[in-house]
Amino acid sequence: MSTTFQELGLSETTLAAVAKMGFIAPTPVQEQAIPLALEGRDVVAAATTGTGKTAAFALPIIERIGRAKRPGSPKALVVSPTRELAQQIDAAFVELAKGSGHRMLTVVGGMPYKGQLAKLKKGVDILVATPGRLYDLMERGDVKLGEVEVLVLDEADRMLDMGFWPTMKKVVAATPKTRQTLLFSATLDRKVMQNVSPILKDPAFVEVSHKGETADTVDQFIIPIGQMKKPELLRAVLEERGSKRVIVFTGTKTRSEICMNQLKRAGYRVDSIHSDKTQSQRKRALDSFSKGTVDVLIATDVLARGIDVSNIDYVINYDLPDNPEDYVHRIGRTGRAGETGYAISFVSPEAKPELLEIEKLLGTKIPTMQLESYDTSKAEAELKNHYVPKSNTRSAAAFSHAMRGRGRGRR
Repeated sequence: MSTTFQELGLSETTLAAVAKMGFIAPTPVQEQAIPLALEGRDVVAAATTGTGKTAAFALPIIERIGRAKRPGSPKALVVSPTRELAQQIDAAFVELAKGSGHRMLTVVGGMPYKGQLAKLKKGVDILVATPGRLYDLMERGDVKLGEVEVLVLDEADRMLDMGFWPTMKKVVAATPKTRQTLLFSATLDRKVMQNVSPILKDPAFVEVSHKGETADTVDQFIIPIGQMKKPELLRAVLEERGSKRVIVFTGTKTRSEICMNQLKRAGYRVDSIHSDKTQSQRKRALDSFSKGTVDVLIATDVLARGIDVSNIDYVINYDLPDNPEDYVHRIGRTGRAGETGYAISFVSPEAKPELLEIEKLLGTKIPTMQLESYDTSKAEAELKNHYVPKSNTRSAAAFSHAMRGRGRGRR
């Protein structure tokens, strides 16, 4: 018999908010993390994307903290690596905290200071922030962390990858040592644990997923193809497999714009999202995709983690990512919350090193998808016969990406 939210120790007010959001039963990470967090324990949790991590820390925070007494001195602080993820967390908190009356604010780079400062002066109970803007506001004296009772670090592995950890150490040092720390990460490898262990007190570990694990609701396929033939293959896939609710991941900003323009000329409703876009442009693209006014979203890895866009039909890896772990996060955009989905990766002969690294991480060989409308037999033979030195696959992968990405803007 499955656990219910009522059995996790949540109050009636919070349970009413949970029911209003349509949550029926807790996910595994929620079932394990919420009771521990309600006890006041430090929690380190690993789970694949789409498993309900946000509610796993939002619900205990709403239950445990009171109201902030001083301007700019929140009781709970949630730090996430990207603006989009911070805004997603904010949206979840706003809904879940309606009954409790907690005051929310999200501060991210790329947005005007004026509105954020005005809300800070009025008092904020729960502050969600990206590292750069948070530290900037701390330096200005507009945010003080001396009264933080609960600190959440979401996507800790991504913060490390993006170089935020020196800033995060300063943020953590500004919070009381008596605080509760909740750390959520897609992976808990040695690199992550070496950095986060000093900030934790006797943590409880919740590991729903392991390194390289993908959701069992996502089927995976590759299609061998020459690099120059990818544009026509993309149109063939969209024509044969459907062009609604599709995310296409590219390796560079330049390529995402080229793909978008090619698909627009072919009559598709498409938009792109990458780090050269302004915050308002990125938000508009995501909103349009969520509402269905855009069918195909072309993205770089800025979107690969933490963005909760529901009912994605399938994902296309137009280019394989540099890091095999990023492959896991990309395909995690589909097959979320128990729904089924699939991922198709275009693999040129030059990208064989990346493919081998991904298959090594997954511990399985990814099958080839055959298209009725497109002959890939020649490319399949070229991929099969492409030589990769077995002793140095990682170096070969890095070299091939460096060569193909030369002169192109990434992300």
